Amino acid sequence: MPSAQHVAVIGAGLAGLSCATALQAAGHRVTVFDKSRGVAGRMSTRRGEGWACDHGAQYFTARDGAFVAELARWRQAGVAAVWSPRLAVFGEAEQHRQDGALQRFVGTPHMTAPAQWLAGNLAQAVRLSQQIEAILPAAKGWRLQAGGTALDDVFDAVVLALPAPQAAALLQGCAPELAQQAAAVRMRASWAVMLTYEQALELGFDAGFVNAGPLRWLARNSSKPGRMGAESWLLHAQAEWSEANLQTPPEQVAAELQQAFKALGGVVSERWTAHRWLYADMAPNPTGVAELGSAGPAIWDARLSLGLCGDWLGGGKVEGAWLSGQAAARRVIAGA
Repeated sequence: MPSAQHVAVIGAGLAGLSCATALQAAGHRVTVFDKSRGVAGRMSTRRGEGWACDHGAQYFTARDGAFVAELARWRQAGVAAVWSPRLAVFGEAEQHRQDGALQRFVGTPHMTAPAQWLAGNLAQAVRLSQQIEAILPAAKGWRLQAGGTALDDVFDAVVLALPAPQAAALLQGCAPELAQQAAAVRMRASWAVMLTYEQALELGFDAGFVNAGPLRWLARNSSKPGRMGAESWLLHAQAEWSEANLQTPPEQVAAELQQAFKALGGVVSERWTAHRWLYADMAPNPTGVAELGSAGPAIWDARLSLGLCGDWLGGGKVEGAWLSGQAAARRVIAGA
């Protein structure tokens, strides 16, 4: 593919920002679109009056050499740091074998920080609060529709950095085969409940894996480096429980998860906020993933100049999301 192409990246989570950063570094013009008011996707932090809490991705690890190098840049920029929580395992302990050498990292001062840093280096190329409704063929390339109107820009290539179901819906009209691949991946929901307290809770642990009941994870957000404000804790529900309670009122969700937290030694709080993630992770061994995996952590159709990236193509983790974005960028640049 020739240089100086104009590429649209739909989705300003870590995969999309990783892809856009690599494309810009290679000399391409990039525009990133996201329906939200801020970047980061599920590397998110909810803020309230006097408190903040990471309510999406809780931490990340680094194993691949390229991501290790990227993480070093984040740490040098002050947007990531090591988190060394006191970990507990509730239930079947063998499901979570402790690895003393494993380092866990978080964004600082919030989980959104790495994505915000990447977006800040994209030369005003990020357009927020703009939901893309359709991908339309143009004489040479693609146009995007938002707000019922086709945007003026014509793009040489489009990369969708979205959860698989959202990507499938956008691709149905312009690339049915790609849409079918994305639709084969089943993603699952997760309820998150954020709790705040006037005083610190001394429970003997900062985070825990939970293998019984409605909870799967809990963490003292205030134990992460750089955090300020009131004591805050995060409760994540299990995927199966969340799927069964998609339409349950937030008040009932918060009450049930807090009771489960109380049973593990926690304290019920009257100050809570609930958030429902519709696409938190992938179901085990989803149909189609083996085929998608054979293409690497990204999908690219050179004939259409359309591609896909995201954590669902990279193992469902923060590292996988970044690597998927890099892989998509390489395929755009190579044009194959």
